[in-house]
Amino acid sequence: MRVLSVRGVLPDHRYRQEEITDSFVDRMTTGKVDRKVVERFHRNACVETRHTALPLEAYAGLDDFGASNDAFIEAAVALGSRAVVDALKAVGLTPQDVDYIVSATVTGLAVPSLEARVAAEIGLRPDVVRVPLVGLGCVAGAAGVARLHDYLLGHPDAVAVLMSVELCSLTLQRDDLSVPNLVASGLFGDGAAAVVAAGSRRARDLVDAAAGVQPEVLDSRSRLYPDSERTMGWDVGAGGLKIVLDSSVPDLVRQYVGEDVEAFLADHGLTRADVGWYVAHPGGPKVLEAMQEALGVERHALGVTWDSLARIGNLSSASVLHVLADTLSDRPPAPGSYGLMLAMGPGFCSELVLLRAPGETER
Repeated sequence: MRVLSVRGVLPDHRYRQEEITDSFVDRMTTGKVDRKVVERFHRNACVETRHTALPLEAYAGLDDFGASNDAFIEAAVALGSRAVVDALKAVGLTPQDVDYIVSATVTGLAVPSLEARVAAEIGLRPDVVRVPLVGLGCVAGAAGVARLHDYLLGHPDAVAVLMSVELCSLTLQRDDLSVPNLVASGLFGDGAAAVVAAGSRRARDLVDAAAGVQPEVLDSRSRLYPDSERTMGWDVGAGGLKIVLDSSVPDLVRQYVGEDVEAFLADHGLTRADVGWYVAHPGGPKVLEAMQEALGVERHALGVTWDSLARIGNLSSASVLHVLADTLSDRPPAPGSYGLMLAMGPGFCSELVLLRAPGETER
């Protein structure tokens, strides 16, 4: 398949990390937590600014899971609609052109699912095929691209869309003073993204050099790791979604990712030396450092990811799509070069996607 366009969108409410720290301590936890501890966690996240679905002063008024989830649905439909329409417009398409839509979210519950609500909002066809991905968390951006590829292999005349919407701020627990919740309060942000892709035959009519780099997706690979179920995820309780986040995540990255990448590339006659660009999920500073070790690369190889982390934080599944959009627009890959998208999430699991920029290649 061919990726035609990628667009990331963010809520209008943007704050410096210090403002979010103050709000979390003073409004969310009402002084129950040690400010210096929170400041340390937030400083160590290497995040400078983040966007939130609501103004900071509104979060104290969300007194139960129902209120938070209602806010999630309203904001998620608006952001998701915007992302999809922007991505379609970028390549001269409309919602009526979409044959297949995958939606990814893990930060709220919606039945009907988000893509059904967005379909009504923007005018998708009544026969559009819908696939909601729920529960994949941070890995769902890469996994969603892989699932588009799976579908378009069998439907080469189709247009497919991936929509990711994550509003992490609406999951923070005011009575949870655990380390994972404090880490999450400094790391995660809100945002959405959309990818428009086409099967091989349809892409011939839609590939446009004026639209920027439109890479091919060559293959993907999923990995589910043993004895790691409690590494990352949610515990669902009366107060909503309580984060599960174990400190072993960087160790799991070091243990598995390097070998997984080598094996995946080898199946295509490639090595890590053949990868010219990386699209990595910004899981956090320690995770990114572990990923650099596992891949055998220096920090600059993941520079777009580090920049995204500082500018908008970790957007769960939407983050890797923002990194993909930034890579294609700000640091266009060399013609014919191979790229590797990779993300990890609850399971504990990973998803690898092999990309190639259009143009001549030596292989």
